[in-house]
Amino acid sequence: MPEPLATLEQAVRQQLALLDYPAPDWMPASAEGVLDVAIIGAGQTGLATAFGLRRQKVGNIALFDAAPPGGTGVWTTFARMRTLRTPKHVTGPDLGVPALTPRAFFTARDGVEAWDRLHKIGRADWQRYLDWYAAVLDLPVRHEHRLLEIAPAAAGPAVLLALRFATPEGERVIRARRLVLATGMDGAGAWAVPPPFDRLPKDRVLHTAEAIDFAALAGKSLLVVGAGASAFDNLAVALEAGAGSATMLVRRQRMPRVNPFRWMEQAGYLGQYHALPDLLKWRFTRHIFELNQPPPQESWNRVCDDPRFRLVMGAPVDAVREAEGQVVLETPRGAFRADAVLLGTGFVIDHALRPELAPFARQIRLWSDAFAPPPGEESAVCAASPYLSDDFSFQEKTPGAAPLLPRIHCMTYAATLSMGLSGASISGMKYGVPRLVDGICRAFWREDAERHLAALRAFDLPELTSAIPQELPDAPDATE
Repeated sequence: MPEPLATLEQAVRQQLALLDYPAPDWMPASAEGVLDVAIIGAGQTGLATAFGLRRQKVGNIALFDAAPPGGTGVWTTFARMRTLRTPKHVTGPDLGVPALTPRAFFTARDGVEAWDRLHKIGRADWQRYLDWYAAVLDLPVRHEHRLLEIAPAAAGPAVLLALRFATPEGERVIRARRLVLATGMDGAGAWAVPPPFDRLPKDRVLHTAEAIDFAALAGKSLLVVGAGASAFDNLAVALEAGAGSATMLVRRQRMPRVNPFRWMEQAGYLGQYHALPDLLKWRFTRHIFELNQPPPQESWNRVCDDPRFRLVMGAPVDAVREAEGQVVLETPRGAFRADAVLLGTGFVIDHALRPELAPFARQIRLWSDAFAPPPGEESAVCAASPYLSDDFSFQEKTPGAAPLLPRIHCMTYAATLSMGLSGASISGMKYGVPRLVDGICRAFWREDAERHLAALRAFDLPELTSAIPQELPDAPDATE
């Protein structure tokens, strides 16, 4: 390891030692083989959640990730931009520990001048930072564990979750008191292949969130649907791999230019949005969702001067068909044909599309169950969002119908309406992760309050240890 990084790791340990108050453990011992918290997903949000819990002395935890060791997460698979969208000075996973900040890592690795010259952090470099973060904190990640099912554990004195995983050695069941879903943008639904594209043969439709053989697109013509960052980044990779042509069809009349996330990156919104009344939450988030984000300037620059690229605005797709070995998309701007379609159509929030949530998806309370917006302010995506408690946990639509739901904490992008930018976002982690950790700790304290009270009553560690004379004063003379 280079000496500056070794020095930084020593600083991490020193700073954590200086901040280690209160130091004593407080969680009662769980039954053998039972985790206090299971975290699904060992990406940036899962890792920061594990660190936050450990700082609060909740150490009986584990992270479960479907990927094998060595980094096949989002940043090295379907994230195809060259750099993060987030400004380089952002903090979040560090949870206030200076030596754990991205800047500390990159400065130690590359030097101060390199950091000063850096415009934005590269996506592969961000994964290297996360790998270092997990290693220096020795976080308990269990790779190649894909969650299949969440069910109640066998009856006992405590309510437990039974988590069934697929692993290379076969299926196994892990019991836990609480579960955190740190499963990213699509963690409460699925990447969207909207109609009418679902009627086309699978080999004709490529989604930006899936594995794509870009080399096989060399010389081919493409139609790109969507104009967000992922659409542009995948389009750029396709052109760089030799695609013959690419026409981007955009339903909007004008390309968005304003990125609301830059406004949202302020202490007021990030720190206090969660405390707003429902109506204001709805209005803030509805506006953000409808405004949408433009592609980053860097993503636009990758394709704008390429003669193979064509941009067509005001061209929502009305119908699709195949003709003469090609895909034909019908739009108000005319018919467009190509060898394949590349979809940058985002994701949908629909818990029934997640295998682990599907059995009780209908019992998850949504915003459509809890809030009626004023006329003219309706929003389908807001209505489909889960209506979360202040600890990010699901609520039951019908009390008592799915008692496991309040033990499942939704730290995905679907938490945005209830809790603000705090789940699958680097920008919001600084505020969201501590709220999640505090909520979990509060729930544990309440559940175990009687055990803590018994421990208090049994506490007999003397603080005053000096020998003290116990002479009593003479009794007063009764005749006086």
